[in-house]
Formats: sequence, C-alpha cells, structure tokens
Amino acid sequence: MSEKVLMKGNEALAEAAIRCGCTHFFGYPITPQTELSEYMAKQMPKRGGLYLQAESEIAAINMVLGAASAGVRVMTSSSSPGISLKCEGISYLIGSDLPCVIVNMQRGGPGLGGIQPAQSDYFQATRALGHGDGHAIVLAPATVQEVVNTTTLAFDLADIYRTPVMILGDGALGQMMEPIDFAEVPRRQCPAKDWACTGTGMKRPHNIVNSLYIQPEDLERLVEERFERYAKIEAEEALWEEQNTEDTELVLVAYGITARIAKSAMNMAREKGLKVGLVRPITLWPFPKKPLDKLSATAKRFLCVELSMGQMVEDVRLVVNGRAPVDFFGRTGGMLMTPAELLAQIEERMGK
Repeated sequence: MSEKVLMKGNEALAEAAIRCGCTHFFGYPITPQTELSEYMAKQMPKRGGLYLQAESEIAAINMVLGAASAGVRVMTSSSSPGISLKCEGISYLIGSDLPCVIVNMQRGGPGLGGIQPAQSDYFQATRALGHGDGHAIVLAPATVQEVVNTTTLAFDLADIYRTPVMILGDGALGQMMEPIDFAEVPRRQCPAKDWACTGTGMKRPHNIVNSLYIQPEDLERLVEERFERYAKIEAEEALWEEQNTEDTELVLVAYGITARIAKSAMNMAREKGLKVGLVRPITLWPFPKKPLDKLSATAKRFLCVELSMGQMVEDVRLVVNGRAPVDFFGRTGGMLMTPAELLAQIEERMGK
C-alpha cells in the first residue's frame, strides 16, 4: 500500500537513489544542493552504502569513474560551478562508456554568481559536458514527485546505454517540499554488467576500462559505435509533456521549475479565451523534436520561457525551422518570472 510523505527535493532525490540501488556517493558541498549530500552522509552508512566527501569536485568525479568501472550504481551531485570542475571527468566517463548519475541543482552564474535558482547551464548540459564527440542523457524534472521518478529512470538509462545521465534541476526544485509516493516509481529492465572490472577468478578474460586510444582508427570506430547508440537513444528515449496543444495558437515551451510557471500562465490565458498550449521537454538531451515539429505546422507562434538569457530557445528554433515565429522570454541571475509577467508576454504576442 502506497503512502505519501512530505520531502524536500534534494532529500527526495537522495532517498530515491538509495532505493533504486545506488551504493556509492562521492560529492563536495555547494549551495543549493548540500542537503542531498547531507542526506547521503546520514543514510548511506546505515543502509550498506558508501558516502565520501571528496577534497574537491575534481576528486569526486574521478572517484565516480573508479566506482562505475567496478559496476556499482554511483552518483555525484553539485551545483553549477562545481559541475564545471567535473567536466573533464565526465568526458572520461563518456569515453569509457561508464554508467553513473550526475545531479546539477543549477544556480545563477557565470562564475560563483549567486545561490538562487537558474537554468543557464542548458548549453553546458546538452552541448559541452566534456571535451570530444559525446553526449550524456539529460533529464529535467519539474516536481518533487518527478524528481523521484526521474532519479530511478536516470540509473536505469545509465545502465541500459552505458552512459552518464545528468539530472538537471535548480535551486527552487531542490529546496521546495512536496508530497511524494515512492511506490509509484516504474523500473526498467537493465542488462548484466559483464564489462565491469570486478576480478576474474580466472574464469574469464580481463576487462579493461579505458578512454585512451593511441591508434586513430580505433578511436574513430569507438566514437562511431557510440553515436549509433546515441541515435537509438534519440529514437526511443525522448520524453515530453503536452497540454492544450490540440487547438493552440501560441505554444509555450518550458522545462523544470519554469514549466510550472508557464502552466499557471497558460491556465490564466485560457480563462481569457486565448488558445495557449504548453510543451514541456523532460529530456533535454535527446531534445523532444517530435511535438514541436508537429505543432509548427499549425501553431501561429512559439514562446520559449527560461531562467536564462536564452539557451533552449536555440533548439526550439532549430526544430521549428522558420515555419512560425519563435520568441523568447526569460529572467536571469537567479530571478524567477511570475505567471502574471508571463501572461503579459503572451497577451502582447497575441495582440491582446
């Protein structure tokens, strides 16, 4: 029998990770995700896992690489400046085909910026998590319940596709408290990790985990094989939510915490008789092109809403490809727009 509990986003994510088999956590404290690390520090030793606060973000991500090589479910978490420090290690994880989960509770930047919520790491997460030709799956929950569901999905996708998966949240989502139900979380079937470095017992050939290939022909072949896997991910794993898109004239596109604001503004617009719909990407990579491609044939306008100076809007424009105007409205520096502010933007663009 399911039972709802009230939890903060950061702590709910940590609990969900433990429940779906995460046994190792390596991290370094930074606001606004520190409660996640604190929860792991308290719970992991009690429940058969390992928590270790590393001496730096760079050390933490390399510890993740070591644990992932041994085939365990492993996670690290940070916020924007800390993720920048982890990017070299993330590239090594991608190049070694290692599954892990990386959490980024975004804050304002560049630099140390501030500690308020932001969405200005979109380009980093979807374009440049590390050097070289590579991707990581990026998931963007919008509620604390979805944080729980997304965490379980992240570990499963990481194991299925042997790739790092990033959960891209923000300070608001990490700090807010909402009722959640752990019994609702679906699971995926994951393959055996017969590639892991676990010792052979003289019963099989040695496994080697490596991202260095001196012969360019070898590296090219491996990168091409990886991109075949990426094509499968793009074809099968893109996730999104649509609301009121059957008759929409203006399509709001927003993810994470901003999608909640957009949903309120959409409802306010509908009450005024304005035909406004919402597409909420849940996977940021792969980006959900299908609903936007379909709507670009009928909608009169798109409005991308972000807590940045405009990053996801570039992906929206690429999909729409000039078939309809794509506008942008955002706040930055840790500021959140209100539903009323967004409604005013909607009315302006619809000539009301």
